[in-house]
Parts: sequence; C-alpha cells; structure tokens
Amino acid sequence: MSAPKKTVLVTGGSRGIGAAIARIASANGWRVAVNYVANAAAAESLVAEIAAIGGDAFAVRGDVGEESDVVAMFAAIDARFGRLDALVNNAGIVTPQARLDGMDAGRILRVMRVNVVGSMLCAREAVRRMSTRHGGSGGAIVNVSSIAATLGSPGEYVDYAASKGAIDSFTVGLAREVAAEGIRVNAVRPGIIDTEIHASGGQPGRVAVLRGTVPMQREGKAEEIARAILWLLSDDASYSTGAILNASGGR
Repeated sequence: MSAPKKTVLVTGGSRGIGAAIARIASANGWRVAVNYVANAAAAESLVAEIAAIGGDAFAVRGDVGEESDVVAMFAAIDARFGRLDALVNNAGIVTPQARLDGMDAGRILRVMRVNVVGSMLCAREAVRRMSTRHGGSGGAIVNVSSIAATLGSPGEYVDYAASKGAIDSFTVGLAREVAAEGIRVNAVRPGIIDTEIHASGGQPGRVAVLRGTVPMQREGKAEEIARAILWLLSDDASYSTGAILNASGGR
C-alpha cells in the first residue's frame, strides 16, 4: 500500500500567491485545503481546476482573524483529510495608502488581527496537530512575510510593514519552540509581486511605478514565490528552520 498523500492548508488560497501555492502544491502531490474568507466562487473554481488535473483539494471558508473560524476550519480539514502536514500562512491584507498620522485605531487593529493574530492562531492549530508533543508526526509551516518588514513602507502603510515585522519575529520564535517536536517553521519575504493586493490597497498601478526600484528591474510572479514556499515545505529543506528567505528581486 502506498503512503497517504500529505495535506497542506493554504490560507488566503483563492487568489494571487495563495492560488499559485495551491496549484504547485497539488502538482507536487499534496492534498490542498484552500482557505478563503469571502470569494467562494474563486476558491471553488480553483478547486475544480485542481480536480480537473487529478489533484485533491477542497475549499474551506474562514476568517483567520476570528478564533472560532480558525477552529472550525481546522476541524473541517480533520474531517476531510484526517491529517495535516503543512501550513502556509498566506492570508493577509493591506489597506489604502496613508501616513501613520492619518490612520485610526480601527484600521491598525484590522491589519494586525488578520496579518499577525490570524497567522498565530492558524499556527497554533497546526502545532496541535503536527507536533510530536501532541502525538503528531511533524510537519512544516511557512509564513508569508514581506520585504516591507525591512523597508518600513513609509508614507504608504507602516502598519502593514510592522505586521510583517511581527511575522518575522514570530517565525524565529516558533521555529525554536517546536524544533525538537518535528516541526520546521520558516518564512518567505516577497517583494513587488504582480497580484491583486496592490489594487486592494488602493494602488492598482503600484507595480509599474516601483518596477524601476527593483535591482532585477522587474516585478516577481506569484509562481516564483510559490516555488520558494514549496521548497521550504519539502524534504529538500529538512535542515532549515527559523530561516527567512527574501524573494524580492534584490530589493
């Protein structure tokens, strides 16, 4: 009998980098749980696309910033696949461009709730399932950070940059916390990537404006980030934990 396929949860998996991760993971033999919060049609379309080429995926709704949603999401994965081997904390938001002196508490709290609290809650549930301390067989977590964590995003969204700085610290701390329990925790810092996130932040033309600031003189593609993440999930990265990989074209 062949060993059961490994299962990965990709949060914010219905579009952009998340969808690219889901596609490439499936092509590499993973069963994929595609998390979404609002766009059910996009998530179901992606699941159908994966199924059409022989993959195994399902869509699971959940706001990662809401603890009850996170608990229910992981319970749904338990029921569907019976195991969890990897988590990609990809869900994240950016709000319209503003200086700090133009931000209110609601905006800042929303960014932190989704980008930081959401990633920590999902990682908590993953650890409870994968850690040998809890009877699991190990696994891997990859957090999607941003090169903004090192640049600060002044005049645009320092709140987003700060949230990704928190993700970097969280990655290192959790990696050391669970290293002896069979779980590797790493992060990828994308740079300027051609996805819809720029439009959601009120800057649909941001990629074209900033392209010249990238040493490689081009924006990245979602698939390029996805391949870096899949490497960190794979056994090829078996001795890597607490690492933060820049995938920013040199920016």
